Amino acid sequence: MVGVQNKAERLKTKGQGLKKKNYLKILVFLIVLILINVLAQYFYTRFDFTKEKRYTLNQKSKEILTKTEKDITITVFLDGEIPAAFKRLRNATKDLLNDYKAYSSANVKIIFEDPLAGVIASEQDTIIKNLGEIGIRPVAVNIKNDAGLTQKIIFPMALIEIDGKPMAVNLLQKTGGPATDYETNITSSIQTLEYSFTSAIKRLEKGYSPKIGFTEGHGESSNPQFYDAINNTLSQNFYVGWVDLKIIKKQGLDDLDVIFIAKPKTALTELEKYKINYFVMKGGKLVWSIDQVTASLDSLQKKPQMMAFNNQLNIDDMLFEYGARINYNLITDVNCASIPIATNNPGQQAQIDLAPWIYYPILAPDTTNAIVKNIDGIRAEFASTVDIIDVPNVTKKVILQTSPYNKVFETPKMLSLQMLAQEPKQEEYTSTPKTAGILLEGNFKSVFLNRPIPEGITENYNVPSISKPTKMIVIGDGDIFTNQYSSTDNSVFPLGLDRYTQQNYGNKALLLNIADYFTDDNNLIALRNKEIKVRLLDKARLRTEKLKWQVINSIVPLVLLICFAIFQHYYRKHKYAK
Repeated sequence: MVGVQNKAERLKTKGQGLKKKNYLKILVFLIVLILINVLAQYFYTRFDFTKEKRYTLNQKSKEILTKTEKDITITVFLDGEIPAAFKRLRNATKDLLNDYKAYSSANVKIIFEDPLAGVIASEQDTIIKNLGEIGIRPVAVNIKNDAGLTQKIIFPMALIEIDGKPMAVNLLQKTGGPATDYETNITSSIQTLEYSFTSAIKRLEKGYSPKIGFTEGHGESSNPQFYDAINNTLSQNFYVGWVDLKIIKKQGLDDLDVIFIAKPKTALTELEKYKINYFVMKGGKLVWSIDQVTASLDSLQKKPQMMAFNNQLNIDDMLFEYGARINYNLITDVNCASIPIATNNPGQQAQIDLAPWIYYPILAPDTTNAIVKNIDGIRAEFASTVDIIDVPNVTKKVILQTSPYNKVFETPKMLSLQMLAQEPKQEEYTSTPKTAGILLEGNFKSVFLNRPIPEGITENYNVPSISKPTKMIVIGDGDIFTNQYSSTDNSVFPLGLDRYTQQNYGNKALLLNIADYFTDDNNLIALRNKEIKVRLLDKARLRTEKLKWQVINSIVPLVLLICFAIFQHYYRKHKYAK
């Protein structure tokens, strides 16, 4: 009996020791957990296992945020009851702004709100108008429900305030396509979120928005095809306007950061060239988007054939001195855009068909260059080749070129829509890629060195013989930055969108990248080139295999649970039977 009693006491003591040990383990675990939470308030980290590092801030953003001294308030108006696609955009915005808050050395206040929540219908127009005055504009979205389609007003916008200065940020990048299809737009928008917020914060802190001018006076400003580039695309982050080189003063040129010489139709005067040369010599950035040959599809559709003839723009000497030459020729390429053609069959109503037009080449961006990295093909119209001229102190890089399946025609040349019926011969269209756009960087020689000052120059420009370090882009097509529009109702389509095929090209991204590259000292263009791959479900496969996957998701978990219960039963029976 004594032995049994001692054994019982030993077992009791052992049990108490194990119990104390378990309590100690729980206590240690709780202490460690509390310490981790306390340390997490002071030290921020996250583990990003995505292949493209979608949840990792770019180093440029971190540098700007760590140098921020003034408090930042960010109000996001994308909240409330919104479609699933916009919820994805909202969640991505929330994740990104949490990172901003963690890395910023200043206080970052983040607010998500629905500006129309709880507002009666009679007051909604007033709120929309007030928000519109500060750049916060809504979009109307069609939502499918049991009753059909209902329309909802949402605000895919944010407002950043630093030191009392506000700036609106558009979260939704409109890339074209049907108005009700937002998947592509949302994906593109998520990719550019970091750029949109970081560039806005930088500009608010700097207190300065770069100024960009498009030259006029040679038939450019009367063209509604530049509306989207100037009034929509660039105006969100830059001061943009038309510049008349005939009347602009020296101070006006000094205030500009970038000048676009886009699609002039008449020759530039020596006075205008002198002012352009001064702008380059002082370090200004220049973009040449030139139609060296006059050809128009509108004219070709009104008559059976037309002559494509050379333009005399009086700029060849300038380009040659700077290191480029736009040739008097026309590029044709098998990789091309389509154009609408009216077909008439006997006894039937006329209809519009789409046919590939080899004079509208799709230019391929050189992916090794930051300006055109990760952007789609560029749609061109009656483009010409560009040669690189060997001039000292200037580096040259090709940024746009044709596909290997091209052919170049010298001009003047007769054009006709009858060419659409002719299939390009493979042996004639197999060639090396031709250059259509180049980037020049360095110190440029003055075009007016040892030349007299043109008549009409009344101010002292003091033009040096060699420019300050600057940049220049030369593109052999004047339509690269033009949008399509409807002459019937004057509606404007987004830059890069083909209204007939609904294909979206990279023209808008190219314009924005050039503007950023030419105006940004911190080179935030890397943020715009961030690529996020959204791995969506295969909708076609989802429709055909819907029942199969419903059965798998419903039955397989139950079967696994039953198998585990049976295994557990027999395992315990076998274990305790011993």
